[in-house]
Amino acid sequence: MFRKKSYLSPLESRKQLLIAESELNRAHLSEEWETITHGVARLAHRAKTIAAWASSAGLLAAGVSAWRRGPSTPGTPARSWVQKMLNGARLASTVWVAFRSHGEKKQRG
Repeated sequence: MFRKKSYLSPLESRKQLLIAESELNRAHLSEEWETITHGVARLAHRAKTIAAWASSAGLLAAGVSAWRRGPSTPGTPARSWVQKMLNGARLASTVWVAFRSHGEKKQRG
């Protein structure tokens, strides 16, 4: 027979609206949190890359400076060309290892 129509009271209606709004806010917060997390991860990766390049550049600058530096005191004999070549080879190998390790880190990360 007669079916009773069920109506929501204003209080129950308001409660359901607040619950739905809360779920939307929770989903939006979750998306924002994920965006922030990815942004921080990208920033950390860039900082590591910059640090690796800065370290390599500092090592290169120190090596070049040491290689180009002449005798520190007037009484010290000048270095032979063989010593300069060995120091240059040592510098080149150090730079090679630094850049190579940077490339391996980039491939892993």
